[in-house]
Amino acid sequence: MYARLFSASVWGIDGLIVEVEVDISNGLPVFDLVGLPDSAVREARERVRAAVKNSGASFPLQRITVNLAPASVKKEGSGFDLAIAIGVMAASGQIEIPEAEGTLLIGELALDGTLRPLTGVLPMVMAARERGLHRILLPRENAEEGALVEGLEIVPIASLSEAVRFFRNEWTPGDWREPDAGEVARFELDFADVKGQAHVKRAMEVAAAGGHNLLLIGPPGSGKTMLARRIPSILPRMSLHESLEVTKICSIAGLMSRRGRLVTDRPFRSPHHTISQAGLIGGGTIPKPGEVSLAHRGVLFLDELPEFSKTVLEVLRQPLEDREVTLGRARAVFTFPADFMLVCSLNPCPCGFFGYEEDRSCTCTPQQIQRYRSKISGPLLDRIDLHIEVPRVDYKTLADPASGESSEEIRRRVNRARDIQTERFGKNGAKTNSAMAPADIRRHCALDDDSRKLLKTAFDSLGLSARAHDRILKVARTIADLDEEEKIREEHVAEAIQYRALDRKFWE
Repeated sequence: MYARLFSASVWGIDGLIVEVEVDISNGLPVFDLVGLPDSAVREARERVRAAVKNSGASFPLQRITVNLAPASVKKEGSGFDLAIAIGVMAASGQIEIPEAEGTLLIGELALDGTLRPLTGVLPMVMAARERGLHRILLPRENAEEGALVEGLEIVPIASLSEAVRFFRNEWTPGDWREPDAGEVARFELDFADVKGQAHVKRAMEVAAAGGHNLLLIGPPGSGKTMLARRIPSILPRMSLHESLEVTKICSIAGLMSRRGRLVTDRPFRSPHHTISQAGLIGGGTIPKPGEVSLAHRGVLFLDELPEFSKTVLEVLRQPLEDREVTLGRARAVFTFPADFMLVCSLNPCPCGFFGYEEDRSCTCTPQQIQRYRSKISGPLLDRIDLHIEVPRVDYKTLADPASGESSEEIRRRVNRARDIQTERFGKNGAKTNSAMAPADIRRHCALDDDSRKLLKTAFDSLGLSARAHDRILKVARTIADLDEEEKIREEHVAEAIQYRALDRKFWE
């Protein structure tokens, strides 16, 4: 007796359709599970045995062999339980499964036969649609998440017995969709709360408009973290394609705060400085996304940058350039998306007051300052477009009752600049000015004579690299877009250059 069903797991950030083959033959009662299962999959034997018995069905006392194909790919997770249990019952003649070739079954079984929710359901369902499957049986808690993929019949079930009754045409799920609660408040943090720091807010507006990386340098208490946490409030709304990308990653990581709804808020990730390399870029036997991928289409904020391990910071180089992370393993190579805005903050020295002696005298020795700053390499700094000084705010500014410009006002300008970039790059795939390739820079960042002279003077006096030269041009293009100017003017180049001028003060 033989049965063949389909289940799924997560492979990288994509779903992997797995064929679950069940064969029952005469012999001593044995339950073999093959096909490179990990510990969680092998333990499915005991969960399935107990769930079938406790659901009122009989578990065959024969030789049972379950194969998970393709057998060359390692399987992990507990999502195969439902397919294995239904397969055992089908192979033993207890139920028949109509249209088994078009049905996907995913879910973890409890010992009493109830189903527990899974992570990574969205990529599994997306893979099922690509495979041509049209009906999905999954845990009730994951139903609305699966329904984000259109064109499929979603069957939410609460237990193994419900699945059996569904296949016997004794039960239907009925109307299971919850009414939409409507749009929730998007941002609690607003730039209107920030006193002073007009030049920093302007730099953040430029960074948000072009997707540029940003470095904030200043003494303790100057508002670096407060400012950085408000950046998502001025970023443009994600497109449907971007929302699906982010939702898929959140589903895999188990970060779906509202199941069944697309993630519409851009991610803001702020890992602790004790994070490992694997935690930052991803890792594991079957790699999982790290913080750079969880920040995809959003912001990765590294507070107190020199406190991070230097080896951890250096792994950021490739994702900052390629906007993706490639991890090689013995059996496969995994690629995760990592198109994020890097925002960093740091103090000028361990005590935080070097260069700000009017506030408080610096107590650090030159060796301490050198050791502190040496954790941040030149190549990493070169990949950060805007270097901004954040000075302390005086009492008069803090006591002023007037509020500053709101995030909504800044966001409107950012949206206009992004719309200009979408029109410019819609055909060749670049989304923002920061993603421009050299050919795009030559085409869209042409300078007049006065602007070229100014850039040459800055290039020679600041000792800029070729990468810094190109990044200045990208920032100047963004500033021109904010002014809704077709051509880059001298004042746009001058503003872009000043965002690199801190290199001399702090890093020499």
